[in-house]
Amino acid sequence: MTREEPAFKIKTGNISVLQLHILTTDLTQLKQALTVRLAQTPDFFASTPIVLELSGIAESGLCLSFSDLVSFMSGHGMCAAGVLGGSAEQREDAIQAGLGLFSDAPVRGVSKRDAEPVAEIHEQSELPGFSAEVVEPADKEVAAPPARPTLVIDKPVRTGQRIYAEGANLVVLAIVNAGAELIADGDIHVYAPMRGKAIAGARGNEAARIFVNSMEAELLSIAGCFKLFEEGIPENVRAKPARVHLDGSRLVIEPLNG
Repeated sequence: MTREEPAFKIKTGNISVLQLHILTTDLTQLKQALTVRLAQTPDFFASTPIVLELSGIAESGLCLSFSDLVSFMSGHGMCAAGVLGGSAEQREDAIQAGLGLFSDAPVRGVSKRDAEPVAEIHEQSELPGFSAEVVEPADKEVAAPPARPTLVIDKPVRTGQRIYAEGANLVVLAIVNAGAELIADGDIHVYAPMRGKAIAGARGNEAARIFVNSMEAELLSIAGCFKLFEEGIPENVRAKPARVHLDGSRLVIEPLNG
């Protein structure tokens, strides 16, 4: 008698996730602000899981109509995956609306940038609650995990495709289309037009770098600090070779030969 193959597996994992920081319980105001953002970047949030971060309204004593908000987001191509933070009552309301609960976890600061006063999008390199960390005694030396070989991609990265170089650098030799996502724990090099998202230092490596042959990206991020190009890419690097690094908590984008 042969053993049946399992129908499913449950595993933990590290994934990138957007956080929508809710700063008001006024649903009309929130919808208006989201409508403005969606008009600026109509395809950016398509089918992307989004966590609703509620710390900004946790002390308000008020609740939000999550079912109404989720319906609005769904109608605009946004996918609400669950909530983070908030009061006990707000979290209970979120459960009743069919949303999941994400456990609170410390997140390093992100770069400052212009945003609507009622909603901010934050990119985080790990999904809270889905990673485990072993704490070793202080007097015991812990060996660093061996570095993995650089991941090299020599074919175009399609819209909707996500590539993750775990514990390694990532090199892409072909075009990265809009809506595609590159993630690496180390550096990212793109020797072709870069039109999607590039997330380097995904596990907090602040020394990570991003190098592109033609800067046309939707989003760039290093160790949790990120930049969305809502008003277009700066002229000095647009469609030109560029490099990206961190200066403190500020993401610096400059000409590669500058």
